[in-house]
Amino acid sequence: MYETIDEINERIRDGSVRVATAEEMPGIVDELGTAGALKEVDVVTTGTFGAMCSSGVFLNFGHAEIPIRMEKMYLNDVEAHAGLAAVDCYLGATAESETLHADYGGAHVIEDFIAGKTVELRATGKGTDCYPRRAITNEFTLDELNQAVMVNPRNSYQCYDAATNMGNRMVRTYMGCLLPGHRNVTYSGAGCLSPLTNDPHFDVIGSGTPIFLGGANGIVIGEGTQSSPGTGFSTLMTCGNLKDMSPDFIRAATMTGYGVTMYVGVGVPIPLLNEEIVRHTAVRDEDLVTEIVDYGTPVRNRPVIRKVTYAELKSGSVEINGEEVRTAPLSSYKKAREVAGELKKRIEGGGFLMAKATHPIDNTKCNKPMAEKGETVHVSDVMVKSFVTVTGDQTVKEAAKLLLKGDTNHLPVIDKENRLSGIVTTYDISKAFANDVQEATVSEIMVQKVYTTTPDVPIDVAASMLQQNNIGALVVIDANRHVLGLLHSYDLGERVVRREQR
Repeated sequence: MYETIDEINERIRDGSVRVATAEEMPGIVDELGTAGALKEVDVVTTGTFGAMCSSGVFLNFGHAEIPIRMEKMYLNDVEAHAGLAAVDCYLGATAESETLHADYGGAHVIEDFIAGKTVELRATGKGTDCYPRRAITNEFTLDELNQAVMVNPRNSYQCYDAATNMGNRMVRTYMGCLLPGHRNVTYSGAGCLSPLTNDPHFDVIGSGTPIFLGGANGIVIGEGTQSSPGTGFSTLMTCGNLKDMSPDFIRAATMTGYGVTMYVGVGVPIPLLNEEIVRHTAVRDEDLVTEIVDYGTPVRNRPVIRKVTYAELKSGSVEINGEEVRTAPLSSYKKAREVAGELKKRIEGGGFLMAKATHPIDNTKCNKPMAEKGETVHVSDVMVKSFVTVTGDQTVKEAAKLLLKGDTNHLPVIDKENRLSGIVTTYDISKAFANDVQEATVSEIMVQKVYTTTPDVPIDVAASMLQQNNIGALVVIDANRHVLGLLHSYDLGERVVRREQR
């Protein structure tokens, strides 16, 4: 049995359409089977509400009586990109205020516009024959703009990684503040309600697909930037009229230590055209698997700690290395439900029709990393690969002899499988001798909080870690905490000097 878009739209127009949210679909399929669900339901609504940094708006202000070509432009002290035309700009959500910095940014300006507030425009230009004016200051409300179009390059990730921090200091990221020693896990996305988890192969979603965006009826432009369907990491590029949006579904936010972001409500309707699409919309949180990755390692391919389902994440805790670790969502499932529910009402009310995608999205494409063509020096190029280690059950006196032999001030402490468990330094040994406890074991005096790095980290990042923590060396480890080498600050300094002498 198959349905068509035209048949579904006819039911929308005459008021007989049958709509269910993605949260309701698993129960319907359990009760009726896929064939029965296809007869019972025409459209499934999805929803998500989370931080979507890659968002922004195109604005047109109209020409002043004495026209100006705006080359530098600020909205409430937030710089907008004016390199488009005389009186157009693109304001990115993450742009920050010249005066308030991360406390106020592009997302806040967008939210202020939607809320009906007045926004100040300051702009300058060099002055030309056709655009003689050199500066202008004015105030605008959203209604006074000719056009205000939200165009978001990357929204609605399919299934984003969860985050933890295996390092020794708190890190502040776009995934929130992550406590050291994997003491918390954060995650984003609405799980079974998320749009792309309900159409993972892009059977119906593509260019021209109608969507709910920030309270407005919008469309999918096409694949989002960094979209990687082949690895389960798809995104959407979206568009909608800012004048139709609501502050209920567009909210500005600041992530401590990271910067400004914007929470966006996105809902995509899934027309049920066949049983295969029905099966995809019956997905449960238990079926959706993502990875917990270590954000304490500042590289693109962060170490994967373990795989996890959204059901586990939503339970409030997960197990890592035998310990129960608290989980917390960065997105709002409550708001995602509101998005899916509002979209359902609009379809049932006849004001929201389905449309066949005008251009399909390639569901096999894999995103590529940056092709770095300049010289990049990594930790592996500088680290000391010949080093001395000690075990926790050796004595302080034995450790002192090893330090003297190793020509180093740092002695990694390893277990029987060469995994890092601590570190002792010349200072720790001297202190032990001063207190006459040289017969104590290394495990009794070692420092368990070890600052580490991995071989593929660029040396400028490693140098920053050394400076931030005011330490003399980093222990280089692999994903399983096996010790691979040491990176001393003086080794790093010699390498930098050699580069500067070229």
